[in-house]
Amino acid sequence: MTIAIYARGFDLTDGIHDHVHRRLRSALGRFSDRFTRVVVRLTDVNGPRGGVDKRCLVTVGMPGQSDLVIQASKTDLFTAVDGAAGGIGRALAKRLKRLRVHR
Repeated sequence: MTIAIYARGFDLTDGIHDHVHRRLRSALGRFSDRFTRVVVRLTDVNGPRGGVDKRCLVTVGMPGQSDLVIQASKTDLFTAVDGAAGGIGRALAKRLKRLRVHR
């Protein structure tokens, strides 16, 4: 599984990079043969002003289907990544279940 990670408003450290990979592999690993790409965009919206401004946007591309997109915003970047990873895992499982029922 290839995960492209982009950071805006801060430097992408090894710790953040490893956390994103670990959480997404955990959430999406069992479905890895069903999608073509995973793109993660991490953003610090307010910069040094603080607040609920760390955003994690995860996009999963599936062949023949529209992209799945989940976003989580929190005060802590690691928590935002955790929320988005859990959400994208549930959304992908739900879509794949719907596809099996319709076939």
